[in-house]
Amino acid sequence: MTYDFAPLFRTAIGFDRLARLVDNAAQNPAGPSYPPYNIEKLGEDSYVLTMAVAGFGPEDIELTVQDNTLVVAGRLANATPAGEVLHRGIATRAFERRFVLADHIVVDNADLTNGLLRVAVRHFVPEALKPRRIPIGTGAPTIPAQAAPEVANDGTAAPTAEHAA
Repeated sequence: MTYDFAPLFRTAIGFDRLARLVDNAAQNPAGPSYPPYNIEKLGEDSYVLTMAVAGFGPEDIELTVQDNTLVVAGRLANATPAGEVLHRGIATRAFERRFVLADHIVVDNADLTNGLLRVAVRHFVPEALKPRRIPIGTGAPTIPAQAAPEVANDGTAAPTAEHAA
């Protein structure tokens, strides 16, 4: 299945990562199924990832966040049973699951209770990215023309006529 993102790229900037994400998901539809997990939305900005990791302790599981990817890896240090195993229904093999995180998703904490690893994440919008209302004044301007420096396209102060010479 191929998607044409050309219309999106004509009017949007910075969505190339989204296109790569969709392409990767389409190319690899059957991912690993162990360990099983749930992703729940608890509120407007909070989620919890619950993963069934029976037999693993906190020292056997490693959580890492890097480049908007949450990696959950589990490895048992000593998987040797005390006696003869007649039936093995509880998997104790090593695993690694990757979850792509949207921008501004932060991992708050993780808890392992009764064989369930719960990872709490939330969407955190930095103050600088939140919409803010700009009041419009009336009357005389409050900012003198000389006080506001001109800004170049790269965010640096543009040279003035005095400094250009």
